[in-house]
Amino acid sequence: METVRHHGRSTAYRYADRSADAGPGICCLHGSGTSHAIWDGQFRLATTTPVAAVDLSGHGKSEDVDAEPGYETLSAYADDAAAVVGETGCSVLVGHSLGGAVALWLALEGDLAVDGLVLTGTGPRLPVLADLLAWLDDDFERAIEFLHGPDRLFHDPDPDLREASISRLRETGQAVTRRDFRTADRFNVIGRLGGIACPAAAIVGEYDQLTPLRYHQHLAEELPDCSLLRIQAAAHLAMLEQPQAFTAALSVVLDRITR
Repeated sequence: METVRHHGRSTAYRYADRSADAGPGICCLHGSGTSHAIWDGQFRLATTTPVAAVDLSGHGKSEDVDAEPGYETLSAYADDAAAVVGETGCSVLVGHSLGGAVALWLALEGDLAVDGLVLTGTGPRLPVLADLLAWLDDDFERAIEFLHGPDRLFHDPDPDLREASISRLRETGQAVTRRDFRTADRFNVIGRLGGIACPAAAIVGEYDQLTPLRYHQHLAEELPDCSLLRIQAAAHLAMLEQPQAFTAALSVVLDRITR
């Protein structure tokens, strides 16, 4: 892991570049309660393009930030991502769930040049079930159990994969995970995406009930240059449940963006 210092805090990220002829590079942004580790399967792309995966503030090895849920947290996470892009030059943002919201926010409000967007398990709005928000306040273990129910985070995961996901949420902790989901719940950029000119793709897991197909269809319809891809036999965490299929789809998207 490497780190970059910015805004009085340190952001950790994993970086690899084994390519002979580097492309624009991808900067991967995780979703609520997780870490850079969800992108482990995508580091095989480092043979063709640089790959960075960020631990947003309070996740993994990154220092936390004192921010209220909503705009403050979203802006802080955008600063984390922008700092890593500045260090690595990885200018194609790959965002999952809340990380997709961060990527969209940077494309709309950030000062850096974004060469492409890959948005997976996300949408222009990310409403969260009221019961889940309540459990995140009062019963964290019930929230974790709900998220690992059928066709939420996973469709049909290997038991070890499921246990690793549960461990990640517990390591992130209740306070940060609650902040993440409340930030996602307040996110809304519907009607604003027409101003994003860079090429984009929306990738959805076939069985994803947390951010279903219609969210990604909205992205494909509103973004000026956006393709839609589906990953079979996967739910919300398609990059973990079907890493080879997800990485293959991501590679296709990157080819289109670089052309």
